[in-house]
Amino acid sequence: MHLLDGLSLLLASGLFIYLLVALLRAGRS
Repeated sequence: MHLLDGLSLLLASGLFIYLLVALLRAGRS
């Protein structure tokens, strides 16, 4: 259960960073 929580947290943070980068790219172009 602890491993699953860590994996979900990593996935959520990765998705957040991906969206942040996408917004920055859209803002520049």
